[in-house]
Amino acid sequence: MRFLSRFLSDGVSEQLFSLGGLPGVLWTREGAVGTRPLILMGHGGGQHKKAPDIERRARHFVCEGDFAVVAVDVPGHGDRPTDDVLDRIATENRARVDAGEDLAPLVAGFQALVARRTVPEWRAVLDAVQRLDHVGAGPVGYWGVSLGCGLGVPFVAAEPRVRAAVLGLGGLLVDGTASRITVPVDFRLQWDDERVPRADGLALFDALASADKTLHAGPGRHADLPELEPADSLRFFARHLR
Repeated sequence: MRFLSRFLSDGVSEQLFSLGGLPGVLWTREGAVGTRPLILMGHGGGQHKKAPDIERRARHFVCEGDFAVVAVDVPGHGDRPTDDVLDRIATENRARVDAGEDLAPLVAGFQALVARRTVPEWRAVLDAVQRLDHVGAGPVGYWGVSLGCGLGVPFVAAEPRVRAAVLGLGGLLVDGTASRITVPVDFRLQWDDERVPRADGLALFDALASADKTLHAGPGRHADLPELEPADSLRFFARHLR
């Protein structure tokens, strides 16, 4: 793990890093010492590790909850190189949708393909970050909606260090992965989502095997998460990771 830069702002330390060529960012409280809970955040499609909504939530988690927060660019996004295979599949999927095919299963298949790469990458990131003195091997949470949900479901299902997850704005995956998730889940659903059919989001929530799961359904389109969402997520992680 190689740190590239460090920036201090409003009591938050932001460290850009590279892990075997994987670009990421770590946020902690300025002057943090010792072990603390860690939240891995997965960004949305077409975004990157420092997208405004990711950075805003990360700083909220650090300032209000003294969590450490880490995010990395997923394949084909941010500072990752262009991926010809994924670009070709995305182009083919758009053509298939234009020809009348249902979008949801195409998205689910594409996200399952990307997750085969991101799950081991994210587990390696946890290994590296938890070896740092100002993070340590504390409890881990996951936050991800939209693409961050599609990649987060297989990650949470595979990673035993994750003790709680905020997911949403996603539909049921094709391989039954959701049924392997048993940790507490806070799930976000937009009632008028133009990208994910309401029934698909409800099906994913229903498939989660968690005994402790809560559905937050709000009016609005895909990107219209309520303003109170970051505060709700903070309380959820504080309850389960501390």
